[in-house]
Amino acid sequence: MAARWGDHRPGLWCGERTLTHHEVAAGAAARAALLADLLPPEAHIGVLLDNTPEYPLWLSAAALARVAVAGVNPTRRGPELARDILHTECRILVTERAHLPLLTGLRLPGVRLLVTDSQEYDDLLAPYADARPDPSRATPADRLLLYFTSGSTGAPKAALCSQGRLAAAGRSLADQFAVRPDDVHYVCMPMFHGNAVIADWAPALAAGAGVALRRRFSASGFLADVRRYRATYFTYVGRAVQYILATEPRPDDRDNPLRLGFGTEAGAVDAAAFERRFAVRLVEGYGSSEGGAAIQWAPGTPAGAVGPAAPGLVVLDPDTREECPPAVFDAAGRLLNGEEAIGELVNRGPSPFEGYWRNPDADAARLRDEGWYWTGDLFYRDADGFLYFAGRTDDRLRVDSENLAAAMIENILARYEGAVAVAVYAVPDPVTGDQVMAAIAGDFDPRSFAEFLLAQPDLGTKMAPRFVRVLERMPVTATNKIHRARLRKEGVRCADPVWWRPPGEPAYRRLTSADAEGPLVSAGGLRSSVRRQGLEPRTR
Repeated sequence: MAARWGDHRPGLWCGERTLTHHEVAAGAAARAALLADLLPPEAHIGVLLDNTPEYPLWLSAAALARVAVAGVNPTRRGPELARDILHTECRILVTERAHLPLLTGLRLPGVRLLVTDSQEYDDLLAPYADARPDPSRATPADRLLLYFTSGSTGAPKAALCSQGRLAAAGRSLADQFAVRPDDVHYVCMPMFHGNAVIADWAPALAAGAGVALRRRFSASGFLADVRRYRATYFTYVGRAVQYILATEPRPDDRDNPLRLGFGTEAGAVDAAAFERRFAVRLVEGYGSSEGGAAIQWAPGTPAGAVGPAAPGLVVLDPDTREECPPAVFDAAGRLLNGEEAIGELVNRGPSPFEGYWRNPDADAARLRDEGWYWTGDLFYRDADGFLYFAGRTDDRLRVDSENLAAAMIENILARYEGAVAVAVYAVPDPVTGDQVMAAIAGDFDPRSFAEFLLAQPDLGTKMAPRFVRVLERMPVTATNKIHRARLRKEGVRCADPVWWRPPGEPAYRRLTSADAEGPLVSAGGLRSSVRRQGLEPRTR
């Protein structure tokens, strides 16, 4: 950031606003000087913002001031939102007027609000207008990011990322994709998520490239933004690509400056369709949110694979700790020995994992067996050493590229007056990832249930069940635990009544056999089920 002082090229775009690299450096320096007066080094601030210029300014200011940023997810609600802010010990919360209603009624003792679109904020920054960036105090070991990643139970964990790790990731990606100073990185994924900061903003910063922000992702606005800002690179997570492909094709779709898209979970079919339509190659990668393991695509990677295994990466049977045998495929590329070939991806070599904030149990769950890093993700490898993603080891749900904890949704649904028992689990989404399904034992009324969901202040925007199975008695295992494996296996095709909320509709209605065999539930669900079990063909 300090190296951009004196660089008067345009460097940051957002809507109608354009800042030069020098103006970004000056803005970061002013905010860093303010932080130095307000907080001691190694303190934490929360950032609850959409993708506005203030977000990268505060990330840069925190780096200069040796302060860490906790990216606060605006889809969280009520006590859970307060918990995220308080758990990460944020002394300051930077936000904007649009998000103030989320904070109404929350108890945030000791947290000072800075509202970026207010006169008070402008007045607070005014005395620091002449500040210059001073990088001399910062070190690679300084904590810079705390970003939330969900597990199967309990509250989200705040993964740590130092300035050194972020800089290394930025340099690595800038080298891998030959990022140039005249490139423009289009950041349309939310900056509270590691994807946007680590895979998009950091390589641009490392190469001195420009950054164009979109306040919130818009499929319909994607191509217009790319052309407007002359963007050459963007990152994505799963469904974003599908949403873009769903827009109306135009004869000039291939007339755009993009060179590359980098992300996860687009799928081989959508990636090929994207390249045909927009003449832009999508590169799929894998990296655990915590930084403990990564897989980079390389030339020769088969269709359906993520990339070759780097030194230290192995697929282990979690029970025996032995390496799983290579995958065996039939002539169509279908996996024949999934039961023995699929295991957990483990990094037995050096790992940049830096732990979680004040969560030693979570640290211990990741680092086991003499410090090996267990990713919590299932993979299989072929005879040539290429790795294929096969699902997740726990009860996480991944909805619209966000990880959700089933237990937290269950705790909310348990408040429903008619519920005797509740279980929440994933069913395949028609495109990628999961949809939320709930099983409720007891009395169920679709109208009152929909009203109940709307009234829950801590029910995030991705948490509402798409499907609700109503049963008289919850299936249990021999140890009287809910039989989640059976519920997941039966999915929507079960003997019990199932209610569902079609996309775009506010009300639940009874799922019919025609619905179950329709494209939104059947074809895509089957495709996703195959993918999740590691049975996706290598070629199509």
